[in-house]
Amino acid sequence: MMSTSLKKDSPIIIVGAGVFGLSSALHLSQAGYTNITVFDKQPYADNAYSTADGADAASADFNKVMRMSYGEEIEYQRLAFDGIETWNAWNKEIHSSKPEDLPHGLKPSDLIWNNCGFLRMSIDGQLSPIERATLANLTREGLRQTQFVIGDLEDEKRAESHFREGEWEKKSDPFGRKRQGKKLVGVFDSTAGFVEASKACTWVLHLCRRNGVRFVLGEREGQIASFIKNPQGKTMGVRTVSGAEYRSDLLILAAGGWTPSLFPPVSSLLETTAGSVVYFQLPPKDQAPDLWDRFSPENFPVFAYGGWSKGHGIGGFPRTEDGIVKIGYRGTKYTNYEDVRDPVTGEKHRISVPRTRYWPQPYDPSITKQAVDAIKEVVREAMPELTAIGISGCRNCWYIDSLDNGFLVDRVPNDDGMLVCSGGSGHGFKFLPILGREVVRIIEKPNEKNAYGKLWQWRTKASGSKNGLEQGESGPRNWKKQVMATKEDWKFKENSKL
Repeated sequence: MMSTSLKKDSPIIIVGAGVFGLSSALHLSQAGYTNITVFDKQPYADNAYSTADGADAASADFNKVMRMSYGEEIEYQRLAFDGIETWNAWNKEIHSSKPEDLPHGLKPSDLIWNNCGFLRMSIDGQLSPIERATLANLTREGLRQTQFVIGDLEDEKRAESHFREGEWEKKSDPFGRKRQGKKLVGVFDSTAGFVEASKACTWVLHLCRRNGVRFVLGEREGQIASFIKNPQGKTMGVRTVSGAEYRSDLLILAAGGWTPSLFPPVSSLLETTAGSVVYFQLPPKDQAPDLWDRFSPENFPVFAYGGWSKGHGIGGFPRTEDGIVKIGYRGTKYTNYEDVRDPVTGEKHRISVPRTRYWPQPYDPSITKQAVDAIKEVVREAMPELTAIGISGCRNCWYIDSLDNGFLVDRVPNDDGMLVCSGGSGHGFKFLPILGREVVRIIEKPNEKNAYGKLWQWRTKASGSKNGLEQGESGPRNWKKQVMATKEDWKFKENSKL
């Protein structure tokens, strides 16, 4: 029987100021908990989660996909829809704020949630089973009218009145496939779009502070060196790199890709993996107004090239306000195994860890040639105007995958002083406004689990595929087996003389 003796003034420590940690802190503070401290080794109050200024957790990014499409996984679909009201409210509150009342990194004109739509395009000429399951579940929830199946006569007719003049033609076929005589099959999700990730995190950190949550940030004061345990093995607090000790009645471990290295026993459920991202910097607006217009959120959707079917694992976004077009590759989720010493027992483990500036070993910021080649192939076919610009930057985004792509939010077996809140698996950001609601329920009623408490509980999988975790260090995704792209590889050869 797990303890339920947490009081409103009990000291609660949250390790990690990304999506899972921020959402937990926000909802706990809204639920009346008054003694919450969040630790993170990254100086988010200074860099506003900006990747340009050194932030490199998965939660720090220009943009993340907002989607409600989840196939058979209706619980995630419902949770995503539950969060939309808060996303909209946050946009309104930011817009109505005075500049001096907003945190560093935000201005009143910022939209942290942009409902530009999401095109899930098939390249094999048919809708995949997961697309059909998504449509069935949305129909069941009375939301079928939000989805537009390209080529469906009834949906195409509805689109005439749903979208602005000319918008449907641009967003349903942003790559001009009809004009080229190619098949165009897919679904346009009008409820979806993107969130500005770094700005959204900055906003929620601001809300948490406004509610009295304390943040201890930085590589010495905010970085956890070890956990404090009592003789029975219960977590009682943390010790930071600076040597300071902090006590807790409950510790929430929400450290994203750093979770397994901080707490190796979770490595059978969670594995750190990298997605690959490239950037195309458009020329200044006055020099290329047509490109700025074409890739604007008003005219260009979030897209998945290949939908959930036989694509390249590639998706992308409209340009940012600074003219950056981001395209990502998740066809292969890379691992990086290193020696990790358990901060409590001292035992050595081989665990996949992020390769970023916030890991002690030297790191290579370049991405794999496999990822670059896959992205270049799609760009040549679908967005040839970007080939003349060329790739201007890249990034590895280190996620934390679970063995089944579901989240892990549960107390550690035999240690009710620690709750792991992790396993975003590349789809967690959209739940920033709402995830913490379920975290609070799991904390307060550990023996009365609702659908999410059951879905996210501590679990194992004896056999079969485990989302790649079964491959381990010997698998083909190992970082040390990859060929890394050079800046020469970034070039499109047909434009190499430009």
